[in-house]
Amino acid sequence: MTAQLIDGTTVARQVRSDVASGVAALVDAGGNVPGLATVLIGDDPASEVYVRNKRRACTAAGMTDLHRHLPAETTQDDAAALIDELAADPAVSGILVQLPTPAHLDAAALLARIPAHKDVDGLTTVNAGLLAQGSPGLRPCTPSGVMALLDAHRIPLEGAEAVVVGRSTLVGKPMGQLLLERNATVTICHSRTRGLAAVCRRADVLVVAAGIPGLIGIDAVKPGATVIDVGIHRSTTGLCGDVDTDAVVGTAAFVTPVPGGVGPMTIAMLLANTLIAARAQQADRCGHPGVSYAYFGRGPAATTRQVDAGRLGSGPSSGCPQH
Repeated sequence: MTAQLIDGTTVARQVRSDVASGVAALVDAGGNVPGLATVLIGDDPASEVYVRNKRRACTAAGMTDLHRHLPAETTQDDAAALIDELAADPAVSGILVQLPTPAHLDAAALLARIPAHKDVDGLTTVNAGLLAQGSPGLRPCTPSGVMALLDAHRIPLEGAEAVVVGRSTLVGKPMGQLLLERNATVTICHSRTRGLAAVCRRADVLVVAAGIPGLIGIDAVKPGATVIDVGIHRSTTGLCGDVDTDAVVGTAAFVTPVPGGVGPMTIAMLLANTLIAARAQQADRCGHPGVSYAYFGRGPAATTRQVDAGRLGSGPSSGCPQH
């Protein structure tokens, strides 16, 4: 058996196309163009590349690019004031603070100032709580992208044994919760897990987000498993992930390559979240509390990701896609 590679680039392209169509439909129905405010503090070269890619994707989807760049010496108060300004601006549908911020800033405190209904990264305490309770909310982009990849390839999740390696608040924990929502039996592994390979070998679906190059080899993969590699690292031979892909392709049924697997999905799901947020905010502003919107991925087992307008939206009157 040779594993089928899960092509994240193709799935991400479809998500972006769906989002662009959704933006056009929203505007045609009388709504406002969604606006994404990326906030970059300082001049970290990698962060500049990431933000540039997000801004390009935003405009390509027909959204308004509301990027703000602050100097590295920006104070906590000035950064907080900018976030508060964006939070109050009805033209801003989503706010994303690019991490890491300069060391002298309290990034957690800045993220906490982003209203839940504009938290398109899905990282605020409110959105994390909504996910934990199984309530509608904006979900973290990378785990949502993993779910979209699984659905695009019709990977059965109900009753499946799923193992997530990594317990970060950005990927590992929300990944486990999203799989649990789909009725998988979920185990989360971490640096203190005993017999990691043996635990991973139980998995029908194995998601690896540990941040350790080549951590998972053939001894940790069950024959026929689906292996999702969230990691990405630079090595002397190029980019690699947390999974030794060459070693496991003869055992797994599906595996994501690095690059070209999970990576492209993160920005695609950021765009989806921004559209979801814009729809919910605009519906609430014109008096339609409780209206739910969803981004539907392609395929018979498509991912449904909803935001309840009454729960997350608030603010003054503006254009409404319902009128």
